[in-house]
Amino acid sequence: MRKNTETTEKQAKKKTTRTIIIVAAVVAALALIIFLMKHGEEKNYKYKYEGYDLTADVKGTEREDSYTKYLAKHDVNAEPRLSGNGIEIDLGNYVSGEGVKFVESFEGRNNVLYTDNESMVTWKVNVPESGFYNLQMDYFATQSRGVAVERGIYINGALPFADAGNMLFTRIWKDGGEKRVDNQGNEIRPTQVEVFDWQTGYFRDDMGYITEPYKFWLEAGEQTIGLEAVNEPVAISSLRIVSVEDEHSYDMYCAENAGKKDNASGKDIINKIQGEESTLRSEASLYAKYDRASSTTQPYSVMNTILNYIGGDPWSTSSQWIEWETEIPEDGFYNITVKGRQNYARGQVSVRSLYIDGVIPFDEAKIIEFDYDNDWQVKTLSDENGEAYKFYLTKGKHTIRLEATLGKAGAILEELEDSVFRLNQIYRRVLIYTGATPDKYRDYNIDQYYPEIIEAMDIESRRLFKIIDDTVEYTGQKADKIGTAVTVASQLERFVEKPFKISSEFVSFRDNITSMGTAILSMSETKLDVDYIVVSSAGDEIEKDKTNIFKKLAHGVRSFIASFIVDYDAVGDVYDEKTDKILKIWVTTGRDQGTIIKTMIDDAFTPQTGIKVNVEIVNADALLGAVVAGQGPDVVLSIANGFPVNYALRNGAVDLTEFDDLDEVLEEFYPSAYEPYKFNGGIYGLPETQTYNLLFYRKDVLEELGLEVPNTWDDVIGMLPTIQGNNMEFCIPAASSSTADVSLYYTLLYQMGGGLYDKDGMTTTVNNEQGVNAFEMYTRLFNDYGSPTEYDFISRFRSGLMPIGISNYATYNTLVVSAPEIRGLWDFTLIPAMASEDENGNTVLNRSVHSDGVCCMMIQSDDQEIKNMGWEFMKWWVGSESQVRFGREMEALLGSSARYATANVNAFVQLSWSAHAIDVLSEQRKTTVGMREVAGGYYLSRHVTNAVRKVINAKEDPRETILDYAITIDEELTKKRKEFGLPTAED
Repeated sequence: MRKNTETTEKQAKKKTTRTIIIVAAVVAALALIIFLMKHGEEKNYKYKYEGYDLTADVKGTEREDSYTKYLAKHDVNAEPRLSGNGIEIDLGNYVSGEGVKFVESFEGRNNVLYTDNESMVTWKVNVPESGFYNLQMDYFATQSRGVAVERGIYINGALPFADAGNMLFTRIWKDGGEKRVDNQGNEIRPTQVEVFDWQTGYFRDDMGYITEPYKFWLEAGEQTIGLEAVNEPVAISSLRIVSVEDEHSYDMYCAENAGKKDNASGKDIINKIQGEESTLRSEASLYAKYDRASSTTQPYSVMNTILNYIGGDPWSTSSQWIEWETEIPEDGFYNITVKGRQNYARGQVSVRSLYIDGVIPFDEAKIIEFDYDNDWQVKTLSDENGEAYKFYLTKGKHTIRLEATLGKAGAILEELEDSVFRLNQIYRRVLIYTGATPDKYRDYNIDQYYPEIIEAMDIESRRLFKIIDDTVEYTGQKADKIGTAVTVASQLERFVEKPFKISSEFVSFRDNITSMGTAILSMSETKLDVDYIVVSSAGDEIEKDKTNIFKKLAHGVRSFIASFIVDYDAVGDVYDEKTDKILKIWVTTGRDQGTIIKTMIDDAFTPQTGIKVNVEIVNADALLGAVVAGQGPDVVLSIANGFPVNYALRNGAVDLTEFDDLDEVLEEFYPSAYEPYKFNGGIYGLPETQTYNLLFYRKDVLEELGLEVPNTWDDVIGMLPTIQGNNMEFCIPAASSSTADVSLYYTLLYQMGGGLYDKDGMTTTVNNEQGVNAFEMYTRLFNDYGSPTEYDFISRFRSGLMPIGISNYATYNTLVVSAPEIRGLWDFTLIPAMASEDENGNTVLNRSVHSDGVCCMMIQSDDQEIKNMGWEFMKWWVGSESQVRFGREMEALLGSSARYATANVNAFVQLSWSAHAIDVLSEQRKTTVGMREVAGGYYLSRHVTNAVRKVINAKEDPRETILDYAITIDEELTKKRKEFGLPTAED
């Protein structure tokens, strides 16, 4: 027994010893890893670029028309001083002008030049001394579509640099009334309305990379200055050449105000201005918002929606500003404190410029930085030593404006964008030689055949390493977004050392460039929330309104309890259906859309008509079950085109032809927009949106290849050998493994004069001559001409791999927002037409294009009063006034990439498109063709997609394939028509 006990003790000791050794080894390993991570990571990359000329150019990779290149061509120190207000251009004495009108008096100003949105005007001006100057303009943004005014400047008949062709001038917006409280106790922000007034603005970088106004080089003597309209009309009362601003430091500001009357310092004067109570804003999107995430946001509530801050996602772009008004009780010196929050981007700094009464008081106020922090920061504006700035304010009303700017990050982002441009040039040079997916086991000897590419890679790698160091020095950390630049720099370094690696990493190289471009977009956002601003007498202490663990716990408990009480699906005023005649509306998109719609209903539709409306946000999949159970809505919004006819077949949708004024409503739409909702002489829905394809192309790449923009499909076929010979691609909408987009097949079918069904919708006509020819042509684009079926068009378009292609017109918005590195290098136009000859031998172009969209539908009801109420709502909803407001509100909330594709033609031209975009989109809309919906129609789109995939993947004969599937489609159409008691082709 004792022996066994000793043995057990020895085993236990051994086990304990072994455990201790294992634990010690693990701890030591972890310590070693941490040590290596801490000390092994390079502090900076200075040794990689120090001593190298990073300004050197490699032929074929540089963008010669950049602002940086423009400055380098001239003496950067030549900034002549002009007396007074500078050189005033005589607006009425222009040497040429189109789309302009000179008026003696306009909105309180004399001698005003009105320029429309397609104007061009040129003046002669005498410059006393050669050098760099700024240009400044007093302007009045007249009533139009509510978007920023855009103008381009020409010096002696030419753009001085590319970005001079597109400079923005902001508008002014304010609340259209007091905030409203619904019957649930939630605050509803007022509608934003435009303020029409005179403003002064410099010609400056619309991207914000260049934080100071643009400098324009003017030679001594007579010069011409041209002003070209890019977007929106504007009235001008003054256009002047001014000297580049001198330095104006805080010390200089203090010296200017020394000895002035000071009745404020130390007097405990505290003016707190709530962020949501701003008076003016540069964009309609900068409205008051609500925050439940923090216990210190003022005012505070977890039970109700309380408007308690401003800013957020919409306040992210350079030059956007918000202005507040405050009453100052005494002359004297004041401190300014901002309670702000930047919890959007770790490793980034949000920057604002401060204006008091429209002027930046001193240079240091141009850059007010807010570092990343999950919580609110109570920041008294101070110098680098923490000494609070003293602002001299006189008794009375003053305005405080915070304008978004990129600050020191602007120069870094400009260099990054230039780098992406050069990298794409490098990529395309290699692409032409190796193809998009080179053989990874082959050495293409690029260093021998194209040594300049290796040289360009070497310089670009070093440039990127310097940019990375500059970014880390500015932000204090190596954020994840700059990590893509590290990846690309290291990859370039590897290519230079081992050129044979290019073939195996070429695809990832392209993807990394795209990721870097996306990172630039993210890094250029400078989002900020503002809870309140405090103007306090100088020297007084301001309470640091910070949260703590106890406040967080209490807030968490309150929020948890509220989640059981508050109905988050209810939007706006909620009425009791037991006591009132209520119209029930379902919104199938999202809460943002539902909130906007309900706000519009409560402040416009219900007051106008007296009809009470409840809005619910639901998933479209829930509609059928709810209708069958008798719990469905009266009207449903934003449903797919196939719903109305499918419900009409089952007597589930109201035929709108029973309302006398239907034709009047339809006048605002092209027939193609409501074609899908027609069935057996009835119309069962009204269009909300309409989308269709356009042709997008890279101007720079086509110019390099010596190609013209194609007008017909013959032109497309003719240019494909050149595109493919340079290892590039033409984008064709494809029925790939992940998508089922056969819209181009429908387009070709319509252009050849065909259709999808016979006159009565009993059989398909994809098996007739036009249908078969269109199918053969569509599939040949993939099988014979090598168009890819799997691709990301946006990424490949940016890189130049896919410099031309057909895509939905929403692509325009995506490119404008997400591809700043190629702005000015691309455009879009009408899709290619099918050319044919008429009986007289004349060439006829058919540019028909397939269109799609979403609609609203009224659910069948025995209650005629409800049907009448529903019809009043549908008319109001698809009307131009409501569609314009909804489109603007959506863009204000989600940005220009979410621009609303309204089907209402009168509303469309009032949304935030450029004049050129409106012209192209409106012209293409004239030739849109809506897809008919018939009983069993879902089988057609399904089997056309299957037929396309079969021909592309299995290389089956296209004619036989579409004929076989047409039989299957017809069988299903006959089956469904019999099911619903409709006549068939067999009858």
